[in-house]
Amino acid sequence: MTVDTVGQVLLAAPDGGPDTSGLAEWLRGFFGPLFLVIVSIVAIFFLFTREITRFAQFIILAIFIGIVFYAPVIIEVMARGIARAMGVDAE
Repeated sequence: MTVDTVGQVLLAAPDGGPDTSGLAEWLRGFFGPLFLVIVSIVAIFFLFTREITRFAQFIILAIFIGIVFYAPVIIEVMARGIARAMGVDAE
């Protein structure tokens, strides 16, 4: 710790920056169950109010968001596959 001329305390940043190696897993572990609870509550609401069309739309959207949230690597795989199908070098 050093003190500059104004009297403010300056803290040195750690070498290499903060360690964020487990941040994505921690966020998935924290928000994953919360996401599932919210999806369940909304789905049950749509079923009890007999809004089958909105229920189907919501389930499709929730599945897409869940795939992006739980398996983000699939987006990269799909993008490479689409690029290769279009004839673009995907490396």
